[in-house]
Amino acid sequence: MTVSANPLDSSVTSKSSLRTAALAARDALSETERAAAAQALAARGLPMEMKPGAVVAGYSPIRSELDPTPLMQALASQGARLALPVITARGRSLIFRRFHPGDRLLPGPLGILEPSPAAAEIHPDIVLVPLAAFDRTGHRIGYGAGHYDRTLAHLHKSKGFVAIGLAFSGQQVDAVPALQHDVPLDYVLTETKAFDFRSP
Repeated sequence: MTVSANPLDSSVTSKSSLRTAALAARDALSETERAAAAQALAARGLPMEMKPGAVVAGYSPIRSELDPTPLMQALASQGARLALPVITARGRSLIFRRFHPGDRLLPGPLGILEPSPAAAEIHPDIVLVPLAAFDRTGHRIGYGAGHYDRTLAHLHKSKGFVAIGLAFSGQQVDAVPALQHDVPLDYVLTETKAFDFRSP
């Protein structure tokens, strides 16, 4: 699916307009198309080598987001340790707690499923990032709350890690109006392609 002939063109410059158009494109996909995309990502795997025991932080999908569960399960079968994000307070970075497939999850402050507070906090080596839209330079548009912008900036200060956006191909836009504090992604994976933004 492509939206290049739809509202996502270079004349649309505001993040809110781009977000609205990209989410509409995502919402238009059928359940079958979304499930097939999630399986395609899982079958293809990561675009880089994963160290044994690496911590991979996924996310609990909401609305029509690309479901990372099949990919996370595939990575766990290859030895990855899994984690999920937890919202602690407004304006704060996310933290990540250990997650095992089958664990009971609890709704967080925004109703998004999170691990129990008893689950160990863990620092990710790879972060799978949900998004509303992305461009060919690795910049993303989220949902406006800034949770991942703050989190990615914080992780860059504390340790090396890889940020991988997950999206449907229809969420790609010509250009995201990036601000100075925005942190670009290292990769974006769609159902059809792996974009590598770390290449020279």
